[in-house]
Amino acid sequence: MGVIILGLHCAFVFSQTTIITNPVNDTVKSKWGKVKIVDGTKMTSSNDIIENITQSQEYTTLVTVIEDAGLTQTFKSKGPITVFAPTNKAFEKLPAGQLDTLIKPNHKYDLSYLITYHAIAGRVTAHDIEKKINTNNGEATFTTLAGTKLTAKIDENRNIVLIDENGGQSIISKFDIQQSNGILHIVTSVLVPKPKAI
Repeated sequence: MGVIILGLHCAFVFSQTTIITNPVNDTVKSKWGKVKIVDGTKMTSSNDIIENITQSQEYTTLVTVIEDAGLTQTFKSKGPITVFAPTNKAFEKLPAGQLDTLIKPNHKYDLSYLITYHAIAGRVTAHDIEKKINTNNGEATFTTLAGTKLTAKIDENRNIVLIDENGGQSIISKFDIQQSNGILHIVTSVLVPKPKAI
């Protein structure tokens, strides 16, 4: 077995020996990890959720609302957390003017409530969700970071469908995108919790 020498890291590669004399040094942090192409953007498992979604033009609205809600550090935290990430197109499905209202400073609490409704504690894979659905008579319930309930079912096309507290449905279109602090699942619609009594 041969050895690859890269900085202080060694790896075995079948029967060849490779010595890299000019390793690329990342002054911020090493970017090792599995890479997954999501909507044309490379997402690396060694990056946190915020680092990955900010690289894509498909999640600019999500990044903006997370910032406006003051939740950037929550989604950069050690976690682990599982996030159901709506695309820009998913946000466009909201009733006209709803998002414009939510991003106003006096609606920061409501926006935070909406965004945390898209996250659950722990690393929850699609297999975990499916297993819970199958062991609970075709329906699984999860408690979100907002403290509210989110229901999951499997439809006739074998998609995992998330159902919010108002009956709205969102399909997990891409799943199990590993992050350094959790898992990202891409969803087709924004999930909306029932209004919370203050």
